[in-house]
Amino acid sequence: MTTAWTPAQVRTIDPATAPRVPVITGAERSDLLPGLVYWDMWPIQDAAGHIARLGERELWMALSAPHRGDPALRHFEAKIRLLERTGPLGAERWTDLGPVLPDCPVPYEREWAGSASTDGTRVSLWFTGAGTSERPGGYQQALYEAHAIIGPDGLPRDWSAPQLSLASGPAYQSADAHDGEPGRIKAFRDPAWLCNPADGAEYLVFTASVAGASSPFNGAVGLARRTADGWEPLPPLVTADGVNNELERAHVVVHQGRYLVFWVTQTSTFSPQLRSAPSGLYGMIADSLAGPWRPLNGSGLVLANPVDEPLQSYSWFVSADLVVSSFVDIWGLRGGPCPVDTAALAHHFGGVPAPLLQLVVEGDCCRIAERTTA
Repeated sequence: MTTAWTPAQVRTIDPATAPRVPVITGAERSDLLPGLVYWDMWPIQDAAGHIARLGERELWMALSAPHRGDPALRHFEAKIRLLERTGPLGAERWTDLGPVLPDCPVPYEREWAGSASTDGTRVSLWFTGAGTSERPGGYQQALYEAHAIIGPDGLPRDWSAPQLSLASGPAYQSADAHDGEPGRIKAFRDPAWLCNPADGAEYLVFTASVAGASSPFNGAVGLARRTADGWEPLPPLVTADGVNNELERAHVVVHQGRYLVFWVTQTSTFSPQLRSAPSGLYGMIADSLAGPWRPLNGSGLVLANPVDEPLQSYSWFVSADLVVSSFVDIWGLRGGPCPVDTAALAHHFGGVPAPLLQLVVEGDCCRIAERTTA
């Protein structure tokens, strides 16, 4: 059953009482490489969606690109890198362990966000192949996967060549346009793997656009199921026709027997009449993967940036432990306007992991937990 995220639900958001994340006061680089920027993170998870340990290691993945002095350029050189997390929740340290996938001939130009899981002996990566190898700079998107074994040191190795998982479906608008601009392109990206405990089947949840929509603001949370013949596209879990163009980083976690679907979006991608809604993490809850889905906190808003720092972090991703990752985006504005000059914007761009957060779910409500160590 597909559930609509409606304008009426979004309009119930009260900016004065919206849940806000703590103000970020620095962009800690830990043991990350100085010449790179990092964004769009996800952990390697076990079959239940919990953050896994490979031997003694807690491993994550993130998009990364050379620091070119213009934050927008990173999207056109993105490559997935392996990170190791140490330290307590909210005060973690990150070490760059190098690129995840080795260089090999592929039909796409660059790697965009996805997810990763482990069964204890191997690691599977689902990710977005963006652009085409023949023509640089495009916005084409498709879902890919690759698999590795786990070495004695706990690190994935001997990766298989990336293979196409899914590129289209009858319920979804294809993301095959070369030209576009951020926030206005159509989506077929961000695959998030899920093993449904109710039926044992494997699914991919992904960011999509509704086919045959009534509005250009036609974002959706897509779904596909693994079959003997490959990934079968299914109807979307959530649609935002007339509400929002992009439900990014869409993913589902199972917590205490219930299902939570999360996505992130920005104020600028809401339809014009709804742009009082903040950039933030949004979600719904259901008693089964089939729905129907109910907006968390009534409106769907789970958390947003502080009022004086509306762009400080983005791309939140939630594990089944309800640990939330994101990256430091444009921070340190202190209530001022976002710079339009590229050099000034780069000065405020963090490009590193943000402090992890912990969520608490109570009924159909979701809140940020008080800061603790873990």
